[in-house]
Amino acid sequence: MPFPSWPTNDAICFGGDYNPEQWPREVWDEDVVLMREAGVNLVSVGIFSWALIEVAEGVFDFSWLDDLLDLLHHNGIAVDLGTPTASPPAWFFSAYPHARVVAKDGTVLGFGSRGMASPSSPEYRAAAVRVASELARRYAQHPAVVMWHVHNEYGAPVGEDYSETAVAAFRVWLQERHGSLEALNAAWGTAFWGQWYTQWDHIGAPHATPTVANPAQKLDFARFTDHQLRACFVAERDAIRAHAEQPITTNFMANECPGTDLFAWAREVDIVSNDHYLTAADERNHVGLALAADLTRSVAGGAPWILLEHSTSAVNWQARNVAKRPGEMGRNSLSHVARGADGIMFFQWRASRSGAEKFHSAMLPHAGTSSRVWREVVQLGQDLAALAPMRESRVEADVAILWDAESFWAQDLEWRPSVDAQHKERVRAYYERLWRDGLTVDFAQPSQDLSRYRLVVAPASYLLRAQDAAHLTRYVEAGGTLVVSYFSAVVDEHDAVHPGGFLSPLRDALGVTVEEFLPLRAGQSTQVSWHPDGEPAALLTADVWQDDLVVHDAQVVGTYVDGPAAGRPAVTRHTHGAGSGWYVSTRLDIDGLAPVMAAAYTDAGITPRGLPLDVEVVTRHGADVDFVVAINHTAEDVKVDLGDGHELLRDAPVAGAMSISAGSVAVLRTARHHGGDGRP
Repeated sequence: MPFPSWPTNDAICFGGDYNPEQWPREVWDEDVVLMREAGVNLVSVGIFSWALIEVAEGVFDFSWLDDLLDLLHHNGIAVDLGTPTASPPAWFFSAYPHARVVAKDGTVLGFGSRGMASPSSPEYRAAAVRVASELARRYAQHPAVVMWHVHNEYGAPVGEDYSETAVAAFRVWLQERHGSLEALNAAWGTAFWGQWYTQWDHIGAPHATPTVANPAQKLDFARFTDHQLRACFVAERDAIRAHAEQPITTNFMANECPGTDLFAWAREVDIVSNDHYLTAADERNHVGLALAADLTRSVAGGAPWILLEHSTSAVNWQARNVAKRPGEMGRNSLSHVARGADGIMFFQWRASRSGAEKFHSAMLPHAGTSSRVWREVVQLGQDLAALAPMRESRVEADVAILWDAESFWAQDLEWRPSVDAQHKERVRAYYERLWRDGLTVDFAQPSQDLSRYRLVVAPASYLLRAQDAAHLTRYVEAGGTLVVSYFSAVVDEHDAVHPGGFLSPLRDALGVTVEEFLPLRAGQSTQVSWHPDGEPAALLTADVWQDDLVVHDAQVVGTYVDGPAAGRPAVTRHTHGAGSGWYVSTRLDIDGLAPVMAAAYTDAGITPRGLPLDVEVVTRHGADVDFVVAINHTAEDVKVDLGDGHELLRDAPVAGAMSISAGSVAVLRTARHHGGDGRP
């Protein structure tokens, strides 16, 4: 079977979730007229429609869906057909009450919300495969259907399940993973606290316990949970593939759904797609957006991907749902395009009048076509049409940030040296430093080939396998520059401290190890004297953490001024082979990271762009041309020299520096430049 094609031809995908079952039939005709006005070319259909498709067990009614797909096709609108398995119908839970998810505290989660049944339930899997098969059998040849959309946001809102069914499946998974009870006992360190197992059926899930549960058991349960969710996807995918050739995807939630190993999931889909919603409480949430987009592109292996959901304005499920300001929706959308998306979709097409998401924004809001949001949706459709030549171009980066879901799961467990040592915060801090310096970032697993990157940053590698540490050491030896943050290379894949102590697997690469962690009290800050050339150059502000470092053969370039490690090394640089390894043993703020990263850039031969704050520039490389996207997130006009070429959104030639007005975007088509954004 040939590899499935992209869902739209010669156009960037544009549209959103369409839920016409919520509306009278006459509204459908109005919808397709407005979709054509807005330039919509793809809609996602059927995602929450199980009860209307399989009206009783084994009894199907496709009449309304037949009518809908014919209507959309007649109007030139393609369909991403969803399997509705994220929301089993009431009849399913009535027939199979033991398929409900059980929370950690033993609460059985009931019907009446969104969310799936137990991913370990054989009855659920059988029902999910049945409905996916029937949909594929009926619509695989329908001309409207160009892509399949399995389930919805795996792991949200339901990930872990502590039901008896899940516990039984967990035991089977453990036997396959460890092979023997002896191996499991060794991996989990069960000699501690007398947890030794002599029979498989004595092992349970890490339910609520008198004090903290075995961390290695909890880490394995996180792995198991991700595996079970992915197995559900694979079962549906294979059921569809038996009948259909169109590409099959499921919508990730990038860094907002931490229970899924995105790199593992990406290997199972034909096209990577992502949902992204701004965090309203984050005043710099455009940086978080860029991080999610770069992460999505990275798990896609650099291939084009689809933003399958985002919002035109406010969402409805955060504590304070801040509306997007004029122009913000367009900037958000084109930032995703800049970072590799060839599809821009929304939840949802028409705002719902009823239900839990009636206050969620939509392409067609409650205020109708007289609204600002509608006008901006129409404008975005026109802009994406103008950007069609960007399709299939690729983003290249000279910098990678290490991303390892299993390490994050382990670091987030209880009884760590400081509750303030959060992987998510450090990833964002280092990412934002790179973002402010105008550098485009890939995310990579520690085991990946890193040779194409001049600089690799490890903001949060608490769990680092010995073989991955050796891989990073070889990367430095071959000429790479590695920057490692505190609380890294502490434990192995079983959450056991490495032989030789903290940071020991990276001793050759960094020239230091850690004798003791020295976490700071809440609210306590510290200063670091930055002296890369031997003379104090600046005082840098840090908090949360200090290490008592043992320097073997590294150069000390930063020293603690105060705190428990006063007078001791804080930042080090080590030459190993042809490269260099940097270690930052504290939590520097974003300004404090600036001189450290500038020195690392010099080692790596990378030149930052030197852009005004909150102006981002990203390049997508085509076969013969480049597309340079400049986004001005500020309230002032700026001038940026992007080179000579043709600006696509305004259809105008450009020579020299161009003015980008406050809150706007420019896309310059220019001569092909080989190399990542950070190359001199």
